[in-house]
Amino acid sequence: MTNPHLNRRRLLALTAASLAASYAGVHAPLARAQPVFPGQPITLYVPFPAGGTTDTLMRALAASASKTLGQPVVIDNKPGAAGTMGANAIVRAPATGYAITLINEPALRLPYLQKTSFDPLKDFTYIIHLTGYTFGVAVRADAPWKQWSDLVTDTKNHPGKITYGTTGTNGTMHLTMEEIAQKLGIEWVHVPFKGEGEIMSALMGGHIDVGCSAGTVGSFVDSGRVRLLVLWNAARSKRWPDVPTLREVGLDIVSTSPFGIAGPKGMDPQVVKTLHDAFKQALTEPATVKLLEQLDMEAAYLDSASYDRFARQRYKSQGELLKQLGLSVQPQS
Repeated sequence: MTNPHLNRRRLLALTAASLAASYAGVHAPLARAQPVFPGQPITLYVPFPAGGTTDTLMRALAASASKTLGQPVVIDNKPGAAGTMGANAIVRAPATGYAITLINEPALRLPYLQKTSFDPLKDFTYIIHLTGYTFGVAVRADAPWKQWSDLVTDTKNHPGKITYGTTGTNGTMHLTMEEIAQKLGIEWVHVPFKGEGEIMSALMGGHIDVGCSAGTVGSFVDSGRVRLLVLWNAARSKRWPDVPTLREVGLDIVSTSPFGIAGPKGMDPQVVKTLHDAFKQALTEPATVKLLEQLDMEAAYLDSASYDRFARQRYKSQGELLKQLGLSVQPQS
């Protein structure tokens, strides 16, 4: 004989199990769902003025990466402070990947010189290293200095009279020129500007004697309005093979101010990988390779882990350079 109480208990148990399974089936996808990155536009801070070498390259990379990411990468120019305004902008930003910045060499140097809102070793997630610059020392075509040694001799004979322009105090251009001056025992006068466009305008207008520049100088040199006296690369430029490097004129200095892209600390590794992959693809696009050649730059790709190690090594070497130049170095925690 069948026990009615036992059947009732079984029926209740089966009903409860069925309801539980039904609930789980409906709600499990919601529990497992993760926000798809990117789900909105990404802001990429470029700490230089619009229209310069860096801005030109970063806009091209952003446009290419946007296609891969499926969301716009919007450039926000923040010039000034020797190119560290981007670092200031992201240091307190949410670590979501929607606010990233170009990180340049001055951002790894400034904390040695003054109190900053960021610590390069603790406050950033390094995403991808991109490239560096072809820096050079340029003068007007009608200047009396036909070669580097002419400028050095004249500066020695007239200490404190020759003026040179760079993109900012304690920037790579400025410190390299001061390193050169220290090694040669000469004295010249620094005039800081916000960007290369301003430098070239001042040079052509006769407001400064010498201009330090990267890609912006190219059209002026090719048109015969400006003469390059020396380049700071490890090897001669393919574009201007007749221009010597600092090493060739007796100064063991290579200065390219390498840079890449970083975000706030604590970013999700998958978000980092998504951004890394998009910008890596952008860096290798034929149009980007061509643009790099036009800007006299070379790709210097490093993945996220390698870039993190590189930034830490560079941070240390910048402190050593500042001590060598006799500049005030702040104690670091």
